[in-house]
Amino acid sequence: MYRSHNCGELNDSHINTEVTLAGWVQKSRDKGFMNWIDLRDRYGITQLIFDEGRSDKSVFELAKTLGREFVIQVKGTVIEREAKNKNIATGEIEILVTQLTILNASLTPPFTIEDETDGGEDIRMKYRYLDIRRNPVKNSLMFRHKVAMEVRKYLSDLDFCEVETPYLIKSTPEGARDFVVPSRMNEGQFYALPQSPQTFKQLLMVGGMDKYFQIVKCFRDEDLRADRQPEFTQIDCEMAFVEQEDILNVFEGLTRHLLKEIKGVEVEKFPRITYEYAMKTYGNDKPDIRFGMEFGELNEVAQHKEFSVFNAAELVVGIAVPGVGNYTRKEIDGLIDWVKRPQVGASGMVYVKCNEDGSYKSSVDKFYDQDDLTEWAKITGAKAGDMIFVLSGPADKTRGQLSALRMELATRLGLRNPAEFAPLWVVDFPLLEFDEESGRYHAMHHPFTSPKPEDMHLLETNPGKVRANAYDMVLNGNEIGGGSIRIHDKATQQLMFKYLGFTEDEAKVQFGFLMDAFQFGAPPHGGLAFGLDRLVAILGGQETIRDFIAFPKNNSGRDVMIDAPSAIDDLQLKELHIKLA
Repeated sequence: MYRSHNCGELNDSHINTEVTLAGWVQKSRDKGFMNWIDLRDRYGITQLIFDEGRSDKSVFELAKTLGREFVIQVKGTVIEREAKNKNIATGEIEILVTQLTILNASLTPPFTIEDETDGGEDIRMKYRYLDIRRNPVKNSLMFRHKVAMEVRKYLSDLDFCEVETPYLIKSTPEGARDFVVPSRMNEGQFYALPQSPQTFKQLLMVGGMDKYFQIVKCFRDEDLRADRQPEFTQIDCEMAFVEQEDILNVFEGLTRHLLKEIKGVEVEKFPRITYEYAMKTYGNDKPDIRFGMEFGELNEVAQHKEFSVFNAAELVVGIAVPGVGNYTRKEIDGLIDWVKRPQVGASGMVYVKCNEDGSYKSSVDKFYDQDDLTEWAKITGAKAGDMIFVLSGPADKTRGQLSALRMELATRLGLRNPAEFAPLWVVDFPLLEFDEESGRYHAMHHPFTSPKPEDMHLLETNPGKVRANAYDMVLNGNEIGGGSIRIHDKATQQLMFKYLGFTEDEAKVQFGFLMDAFQFGAPPHGGLAFGLDRLVAILGGQETIRDFIAFPKNNSGRDVMIDAPSAIDDLQLKELHIKLA
């Protein structure tokens, strides 16, 4: 064996034991007559000692040639360490080396393999295999493994069966662009990589599998950001003979299990709010409820004065920000500039200082008296020492702008504690949303989402008011999972395709296989998919998912380590019947 122990397990109980270790040279400290080397593997660090008076001369001299990241094997005796290090598990001992073998030399790495490295992100992504040796990345990958194992344990204990579904499928419209794969054997035809296993898991329910799950790669060709990758991982689940309540209970249980087992946190409350309430109260459908600053709509008390900006607005809405009533004019102007950035898009902002003596000072004092501003404070929940910020304009746009401001202020004020977890369900989403550009409705989730039974009659008269039998799990302001009760009969599915603008022929070409399956006794079914990458990052106290992925892409969708995507040669293009423009 290359090693009898790993570099993280030896302690004072092993003193006088002969051991064999293998790993990478972390650092070397050569004092001339004595040389100490830190040997590192995945499990930790063990200090090696080479002593001119006690070590074989050839071994002593060979140790002097070792550079950072050399791969070595040593044999020796565990001895008590004179200068103990309480910061590492092996800090009580060291290894007096008797044999040294260089298994592989190393070039000097392009950045230091330390927790606090001198390597920028670009260079670390190029040499990701070196970056993984650093504790922060290594520990993130091990943390991801732990989460995935707990997911499998929880679901398996509930009789879910893990089933793999294909990666080479047909292109179907599910909201994002597909990655397509040309078929050599079928000239002019293409596979698509799945955006999700949606139709396959429904077919598994038709097949009687009853409870399915899969930790599965999904692919979407869309613009990237810190928490999005072109390939990502879902915890994909489906259940037969269930209603919405059954699914919510199972996955509340999974979330509680993960928080308890991974973080040691007990969470009892999973509030349920409607989509409409979320949008009116927080301005988005994935609200962070670790803090307040709920919206207060001010139309009734702010309009019909002489302030034309508010009078012309569809919505006047504000938030009370706790404890910032002493903000200077410079700080307030900085926030006004922040909301006027193109990324937010507000044209301006009104503020009201809630003074400690109970009076108010506003940027619109010319138009509103103290009684008016008292009403604003009541509606927004503002108290002495707070500040009210007010935006106005088109309803949906203004809510989005105020939501962005709410999150920015919470971040600045330290209200988004990563060690605190506040999950909730958002339910009763609209089934359809109207797209102005195409002039037709699109499915808000996907075309297989069932309408609420009590809203079915509205499909003919007012499709925009039909609610979906759908739900999202939100954790700390992030959507970590979503799902729905599915349509399971051909007639309703045909009706849905009709309202989504599919002709009968188009629906048959795209989804004929599913429609056919529904004619052979499809059970009522529904499911949910958690985003594993995002879930792991939140549980790990991070905003971005990249360090929890072994080999991530950059913001341009490139793998700079292997230089992908890349061109293929003419012979391959010819075999695939492809001509480049």
